Amino acid sequence: MYQQMIFVNLPVNDLDASKKFFTELGYTINPQFTDEKAASVVISDTIVAMLLTKPFYATFTKKAIADATATSEVLLALSAESREKVDELVDKALAAGGTASGETQDHGFMYGRAFDDLDGHTWEVVWMDPAAIES
Repeated sequence: MYQQMIFVNLPVNDLDASKKFFTELGYTINPQFTDEKAASVVISDTIVAMLLTKPFYATFTKKAIADATATSEVLLALSAESREKVDELVDKALAAGGTASGETQDHGFMYGRAFDDLDGHTWEVVWMDPAAIES
């Protein structure tokens, strides 16, 4: 069966530093789609973050490239299989040079934390109790 994928394209200042950041989170780089202008970060079978140098990113748009450290361009949300996995991923991001973003959200049935990557892109990591989803 066909599974739709998402490729999130993000402009980055330092491609090597960004690749190191995401591999420290436990993700892999797909060398088939990685060169000096771009890196393909495999988050899951259906989610890929394409890290593009700003000059290369600019070839895909006529719009100004947002400074994600000053302007919110998008909020990227990833699911996690447990509260512990939320903390694990966010803690890895902080240890790798990311910064905490916002407050921890704990609603009992839903738990989330967020971090900004090296370029200021905000990543939310959220767990939701499967029993709450089914009801």
